[in-house]
Amino acid sequence: SDSHSSFPATAPRGGDAQQYDLINKLIADDQLTDQSSVLSTELYSYTEEPEFALNRDYFEEDFRSHGTRGRRWIELMAEEQRAYVMRLLDALEVTDRDKRLKVARAILYLAQGVFDECDTEVDVLHWSRHNVFLLYDMGIFTALLELLSMEIDNSQACSSAVRKPAISLADSTELRVLLSIMYLMVETIRVQTEDDRPEWRSAREAFKNELGSPLYNGEPFALLLFTMVTKFCSMNAPHFPMKKVLLLLWKTILFTLGGFEELQEMKVRGRERLSLPPLPEDSIKVVRAMRAASPPASAMELIEQQQQQKRGRRSRRPLVKQDSLDTYNERDPFKNDDARDEEEDPEDTDSGIEGEVDPLDRDVIIQPPPPPLKPPTERVNFPKGLPWAPKVREKDIEHFLETSRNKFIGFTLGNDTETLVGLPRPIHESVKTLKQVRGEKNSLHSQVDTTMDLKYSNPEGEEEVEETPTEMLYLGMLPNLSQYVIALLKLLLAAAPTSKAKTDSINILADVLPEEMPITVLQSMKLGIDVNRHKEIIVKAISALLLLLLKHFKLNHIYQFEIVSQHLVFANCIPLILKFFNQNIMSYISAKNSICVLDFPHCVVHEMPELTAESLEAGDSNQFCWRNLFSCINLLRILNKLTKWKHSRTMMLVVFKSAPILKRALKVKQAMMQLYVLKLLKIQTKYLGRQWRKSNMKTMSAIYQKVRHRLNDDWAYGNDIDARPWDFQAEECALRESIEKFNSRRYDRNKNGDFTPVDNCLQSVLGQRVELPEDFHYSYEMWLEREVFSQPIQWEGLLQNP
Repeated sequence: SDSHSSFPATAPRGGDAQQYDLINKLIADDQLTDQSSVLSTELYSYTEEPEFALNRDYFEEDFRSHGTRGRRWIELMAEEQRAYVMRLLDALEVTDRDKRLKVARAILYLAQGVFDECDTEVDVLHWSRHNVFLLYDMGIFTALLELLSMEIDNSQACSSAVRKPAISLADSTELRVLLSIMYLMVETIRVQTEDDRPEWRSAREAFKNELGSPLYNGEPFALLLFTMVTKFCSMNAPHFPMKKVLLLLWKTILFTLGGFEELQEMKVRGRERLSLPPLPEDSIKVVRAMRAASPPASAMELIEQQQQQKRGRRSRRPLVKQDSLDTYNERDPFKNDDARDEEEDPEDTDSGIEGEVDPLDRDVIIQPPPPPLKPPTERVNFPKGLPWAPKVREKDIEHFLETSRNKFIGFTLGNDTETLVGLPRPIHESVKTLKQVRGEKNSLHSQVDTTMDLKYSNPEGEEEVEETPTEMLYLGMLPNLSQYVIALLKLLLAAAPTSKAKTDSINILADVLPEEMPITVLQSMKLGIDVNRHKEIIVKAISALLLLLLKHFKLNHIYQFEIVSQHLVFANCIPLILKFFNQNIMSYISAKNSICVLDFPHCVVHEMPELTAESLEAGDSNQFCWRNLFSCINLLRILNKLTKWKHSRTMMLVVFKSAPILKRALKVKQAMMQLYVLKLLKIQTKYLGRQWRKSNMKTMSAIYQKVRHRLNDDWAYGNDIDARPWDFQAEECALRESIEKFNSRRYDRNKNGDFTPVDNCLQSVLGQRVELPEDFHYSYEMWLEREVFSQPIQWEGLLQNP
């Protein structure tokens, strides 16, 4: 078996297959597509379990007091249910804090699916969905928003929490109840099902528009949650339940802006609107079709392989054998079993390639001796082609033509890529091929060139900006953008498994620690699992949130993406992500920090068994923690977005010695994660030296096969034209200057920028009324004599060119 990793190269069987498939679809939401899955399992901590019964008791007490004559909620008619919800809405407006909390708990019980009246988990989810749409229709969300704003501004609770030496679950009771209801409403309405009623579909669109529009206190709902995050990180409100805030913020952004599939559709529509050619491929489908490669061997395993070769029967060469990629080598135990026989001939099994071979020459060596005993495809799967269409940048074409003109003509034409006079015929063919795969000039992000700034200096008036949800969110975030980014990275650092416990670090466990600390070993084990699970969920929410923001801002306007990226870089996001991966990544991916019997709604539908140390250690039935895999992929993608085409940031990867850290991450045998690791290794390969490339040929081969090819890119040889000295400050300052100009001309209301329209019409200027001082009427004749008549006019100079 493969000693590096037991991560499945193909989708696992049963329920795990759905989650694996979902990961490979690049959806920024790792919930199962099956509606029988749990939508809110991660919302609750295990220490909140006793509160489920509390919610039920408050609901039943209030429900019986309203004369329902012993009937249950699921037995009421629709009008009766609406009338009861209206009474709950009225009761939310009482001044008594305790009464308000009881009513909020009753509403939470409805949103949780009146589980005491259900027999199965499917019934709970059905009634939860029914009740959530009813609550939204009755205006509960707006009332909850007002209560949430009151709790955020509750200075007494904040000052009390600041003075407390230890904050527990009890300090955030009201906030947790409100945020739980709001999360259930956002997440339930966001997810679309086939059997949705027409009124539910219209309610979904209405709710989506409300959340993305500045209807709540003049700003989108996400801005209120961002404010909670910054207030918590500034130590002014340490009792805020950050896990629930981050989950709700992530789902709100996902709902209002759209997930990765919506992003792909928006990209296609944007290209059609600008009359650009269609995308060469669908990246989601390409990554889904990828298969994982064998991870690089460690030093001990190389020694073992060498010893085995010495004992082998057909050892032709003394070189240490490295397994080739899975596409060429069928000895990997996780290869697709459909493409080979149940039992392979031992003779065939030992006929692999020995030593490193050029990938382009492998098909010659792997050819079976004629005549074959069985079809070659049963033993070797030859690739049909590289997964990605090659691309080239406009800058690469310019450099190619500049070199060719210097060689054949002796002079250059600057940035001209059209004139080919005097160049040989092969150069014409090369330029034609390069232009066929040219990606940057015809992309949606061509605005990144500073020369495009002139496009926006509209002399006739202001630049027209479409009021999309992304645009409104950026406009709201812009004044405090750096604070939001720093706060999110502080939380990510506090939740990272590699972080050391510090007394001055942020306490992110306020909404998981019970009032009474555990006194038995079993309680301590349960709390330890809960704390680790709590941190994993926070990492998951932050990583998905940052990735969504980067992708949506990049599609909306490239400079919006660049300013968020620069704030992340300045806040040390690159070393933070590398620190996150500088751990035993296989242990993190296979962590078992969950207790299935305590997950909602399993714990409220089924009878609770007696918990023992063995049942706690058993964890869930999944072989791997999909939550942690999802987080790792998101962080790798963020790192890719920060460093792509940025020479100074690429050099930061080299300076921080990221290559061995990233190479260890290749042990996780999952195609998508390996792809983004290989991308990060590719951009810094030319700076790692010839010896590194020579001793990591298997990694180089994996990069060649899995990562998109850029024509004229000498990444594997170190002859890149961009291998210039590392000037981090100059590059970032130039980028910041362009960003400041963009923000000034687009969002500055003072109209004092460089792009303020100038009125050059003579009649318009002379027709303006100008307020003159009183003494001007007495002295204007002297002014005319001094400033106009006494000054000689050079009329001939007006006819000459300046």
